[in-house]
Amino acid sequence: MPSRLTVLSGPSGVGKGTVVEAVRELHPHVWVSVSCTTRAPRRGEREGIQYRFVDRAGFARMIERGELLEYAEFAGNLYGTPSAPVYEHLAAGIPTLLEIELQGARQVRSTMPQAQFVFLVPPSWDELGRRLSDRGTEPRDVIEARLARAKVELAAESEFDKVIVNDDVGRAAAELVSLIEAVCAKHDQPNRQES
Repeated sequence: MPSRLTVLSGPSGVGKGTVVEAVRELHPHVWVSVSCTTRAPRRGEREGIQYRFVDRAGFARMIERGELLEYAEFAGNLYGTPSAPVYEHLAAGIPTLLEIELQGARQVRSTMPQAQFVFLVPPSWDELGRRLSDRGTEPRDVIEARLARAKVELAAESEFDKVIVNDDVGRAAAELVSLIEAVCAKHDQPNRQES
């Protein structure tokens, strides 16, 4: 029986990638979808692990062919989820996780409303600003734009089924995996008639 999809979203800088990396390391039975992006790799990112890095022309071809479950433009770059691997892993009964931006999560909700939607939030607004600055990968104006967008994204918390506070990466990853396993177990149980 197919597993149920879990979608993780949250504002830029909240630590989605770090939490997902912990899930990969500590809970390898959960398959994490690898998104495509047109942005350049950050220090330490590897092709096919954090992202598949493609140019804009290649990304446009994926859109034209209907190969993306969702896609969005963020901070001048395109991001999208290849659909075929997601459907293959779900059909095989493998717990499946997407880490995507809010716009993408909304697209997935419209096509797969049965998925579980989890929102990752920072312990405080100040901490979110610090995390974005400490990355050291973007100029101040891009950080300010990300913070402005984060304010809007945080207002979408009520659209999600569950909320996890990322105050400790290991704890947040363990909580996320518990949610994934709980929803998969519930989804995989046969329907029983009450007697």
